[in-house]
Amino acid sequence: MELNLIGIAAALATFLGVWMGHVTVRKVERETVDLRTPTRIMLALGIGFGVFSILTPSLILSAMSGIFAMTLVWDSHEFIRQQERIRIGRAPANPNNSRHAKILAEHPTATTVDWLEREPRGDLYSAVDLMAFKEGVE
Repeated sequence: MELNLIGIAAALATFLGVWMGHVTVRKVERETVDLRTPTRIMLALGIGFGVFSILTPSLILSAMSGIFAMTLVWDSHEFIRQQERIRIGRAPANPNNSRHAKILAEHPTATTVDWLEREPRGDLYSAVDLMAFKEGVE
């Protein structure tokens, strides 16, 4: 019996790609003033992995690099979406980043609060609860 490892390799590539992409987009978007360079780098890496996926004779490497390719291409678009999440207050702004400082000044919904840094409690937060959390009173 021959083992087929493509499914396991694809699952691992998907998990790692999504996890690394999420962390990278949040960190790079938070620290970088001009998003054009990281966007282009992600897009170029995605295209590179896509080309490698087409050219490699290994089915496992082809599957993994194809998944990484699509994840990186999507992450290049996520920089723009993350910036929008900051504008509407769903992601924290970095006041030390001049681009974020401008967003904080122009958009009253923008906040420095990281909504992921609160204790889950098993039921929905009311608007009053969220405002108290935003103001630092729990």
